[in-house]
Amino acid sequence: MTETFLYDTYALIEILNKNPNYDQYTDKEIIINDFIFAEFSYQLIVGKAENKEEILDEVEPAIIFPNPEILKKAMKFRYENKKKKMSMTDCVSYTMAREMGVKFLTGDKEFEGLENVEFVKK
Repeated sequence: MTETFLYDTYALIEILNKNPNYDQYTDKEIIINDFIFAEFSYQLIVGKAENKEEILDEVEPAIIFPNPEILKKAMKFRYENKKKKMSMTDCVSYTMAREMGVKFLTGDKEFEGLENVEFVKK
């Protein structure tokens, strides 16, 4: 059985850029949400990725939409951690991962040391 992670935008970009620290995650089960998909799409546009449509087509099936209860919990989590200045997308993704019982894969320093986080930096 393949291990499953909810990937944040940071992790997707690092995998795309072939960061060797993320090699072990290329064959894992990927979950993202629509917020991550939107951020990732934007990063591909900003980075002028030549094959952005192919890349997006590859990750699109991994999208799972958060339900309203997850969104409410995520905004509570964001408020409780407002000093860390976490993005809405990251808070939704982290909360979603916790609720699904999978780890949140990220390199965002705000999440280092938090429960249910697989933290990998460049």
